Amino acid sequence: MISNPSNISTPASPLIADQSLFIPISCSCTTVNTSITISYAALAYTIKSGNTFYIVSTQLYQNLTTYQSVEVVNPTFEPTRLNIGDVITFPIFCKCPNATQVRNAVNYLISYVFQPSDSVGSIASRFGTTAESITDVNGNNIQPFDTVFVPVSRLPNLTQPVPPPPVAGETENKGAIIGLGVGLGVSAVGLVFVLGGWYHREKMMKKKGGKYYGDEERRAGMGLKKGEEVNLIADVSGCLDKYRVFGIDELREATDGFDEKWVIQGSVYRGIVDGEVYAIKKMKWNAYEELKILQKVNHGNLVKLEGFCIEPKEANCFLVYEYVQNGSLYSWLHQRKTEKLSWKTRLRIAIDVANGLQYIHEHTRPKVVHKDIKTSNILLDSNMRAKIANFGLAKSGCNAITMHIVGTQGYIAPEYLADGVVSTKMDVFSYGVVLLELISGREAIDEEGKVLWASVNGILDGKEERKLMRVRKWIDDRIVDESCTMESVMGAMVVAVACLNRDPSRRPSMVEIVYALSKSDDLVFDVSEDGLSPRQVMAR
Repeated sequence: MISNPSNISTPASPLIADQSLFIPISCSCTTVNTSITISYAALAYTIKSGNTFYIVSTQLYQNLTTYQSVEVVNPTFEPTRLNIGDVITFPIFCKCPNATQVRNAVNYLISYVFQPSDSVGSIASRFGTTAESITDVNGNNIQPFDTVFVPVSRLPNLTQPVPPPPVAGETENKGAIIGLGVGLGVSAVGLVFVLGGWYHREKMMKKKGGKYYGDEERRAGMGLKKGEEVNLIADVSGCLDKYRVFGIDELREATDGFDEKWVIQGSVYRGIVDGEVYAIKKMKWNAYEELKILQKVNHGNLVKLEGFCIEPKEANCFLVYEYVQNGSLYSWLHQRKTEKLSWKTRLRIAIDVANGLQYIHEHTRPKVVHKDIKTSNILLDSNMRAKIANFGLAKSGCNAITMHIVGTQGYIAPEYLADGVVSTKMDVFSYGVVLLELISGREAIDEEGKVLWASVNGILDGKEERKLMRVRKWIDDRIVDESCTMESVMGAMVVAVACLNRDPSRRPSMVEIVYALSKSDDLVFDVSEDGLSPRQVMAR
């Protein structure tokens, strides 16, 4: 069936690179989302190692389908939990001539993927039809990698390239392996039309009375976008099968049209989708770096990305995160004056944040620098355990120089502010400021613009008694009457001061910080709810 329309001499002829093919497929109409009828050919594919909906759709099937469409027609499969051997239906987009087209001698509608180098005119010339007839079927806004339906009365002759001569000395088995490699290469390149469909008008007659939809309706039924989506999706193609892709209508409904009453902080909204609560971050299209980093990190002390949504019409991107119930550390330290965090809880939070930073500094390749560690980017779950959020400024790789200085005043490391040096030690510095806030209850920068970290210069100089006296003045009044020891607080202060060393090479690593704070945690002990008196706390 393939060899005749594709002008291949015999069915046994080997396929070679840059070879165009007409593939006859059976096109049928199916209703999805209860309201939209679309046309596609259902091809069964067995999942292999390394496959994802996105990879198979774009590489094997050459963008003749989309990963979103595959999700729609396979509702019982989770895209992120595919098993080798799963049989998945891939809907290859197609269309049958309608009655008017048949009367105008249109016998076939060829499915063709619009390439970046194509124009409507070049496609018309290639297939022996007119540009007007193509736009009549597909509209005027055709984008790269859209499936275009080309109306023709007869199939054009395909001129096939001459196969290269066989290499002397190769065994028959090796030739088969090379042939397979070439075949995969052809699918992956997709520079010219490689996979298409031709459909007899009898197919249309079998579906007589059914409603047929153009490309816009097909996209609407699948929850797809037009226009800028191609460029936006291209940037995040590696992320598509790792996360749920939310529809913009889902997010609008979840937030009452992004009503201010659902704002958590800034442009982050609380929303409920399918009974699950999420934190929905609205941003202009600048999420590529954040997505690239988030897809390679997975740690209990990092806020988990659940999915995303692209709204090309407004050039918006929405990152959908797990909802962390107790809000930011900033609000607990500086806004909730009637509620307090115990020293034990504060120290546990400090260790959680250190563990999260240790993970991105030591266990990702390349290392990740967060670049915006601060109390408002540290969230607390229902058990008051900390999670680092907001990787919007994060950088993959370190020991670089930048001229674009970003961050939050009061937390920015001196070497970064002065020279643009990006390294993990800038996160260590910011972490030291957070630790000072946990100990003192003070903000990183006061109303007069004075930074908190500058006021600890020399706090640990001199004799032990003088050190203790200075540190006592620093302790938040809300934790004085508590089950903590001065040794524990002092240990945390030593770590904070070390983190704030103006020489980044002399700052500790997060591994060292976790170890030191764990020792301070061992010094915390439980007593009655009344706690210890100020005198007892300071005396230990």
